[in-house]
Amino acid sequence: MSTAHQTVGPYWHLLEYEGWDDLLREGGPNAGMEGEAVTLTGRITDGAGAPVTDAQIEIWQADPEGRYDGAFHGFGRARTDEAGRFRFRTVKPGPVPGRGNATQAPHIQLQIFARGLLRHLTTRAYFAGEALNHSDPLLALVPEERRGTLIAKPGAAGEWVLDIRLRGDGETVFLDI
Repeated sequence: MSTAHQTVGPYWHLLEYEGWDDLLREGGPNAGMEGEAVTLTGRITDGAGAPVTDAQIEIWQADPEGRYDGAFHGFGRARTDEAGRFRFRTVKPGPVPGRGNATQAPHIQLQIFARGLLRHLTTRAYFAGEALNHSDPLLALVPEERRGTLIAKPGAAGEWVLDIRLRGDGETVFLDI
């Protein structure tokens, strides 16, 4: 007898650890980390524009020098609220070495898990105004008219906003990895 495939549940309460959305929290592995503190926020909506209230978002990112193997703990996890909003507090990552001699623009990788998704979705949050956005090898593969779905825009002081649309007009670009 086979069991049903589930991406997140039914044990949602085991996935929600307080503080995992704040990579700079006091007493955490990154407490006192040097670099530009930023808050990444956004809202996840479905194809009809309704908020996705039960999504889990995980982030992976490099440290301010663009390394994944340093002392920085670059993993975070959050869930969406009743309006579909999420929030992460972290440091702005640096440029990351890519294949060959390419350099990837600073970015944060996001994975979205939610009811109705057979597989998690993966996307990236780049930062508006970054000079390396123009030469980033992944962004170069995305049609110009859709690149904006991957670019976080400045909000309040230290805040970057990336809204994620799962389907329909303005659908976010998702990566097949």
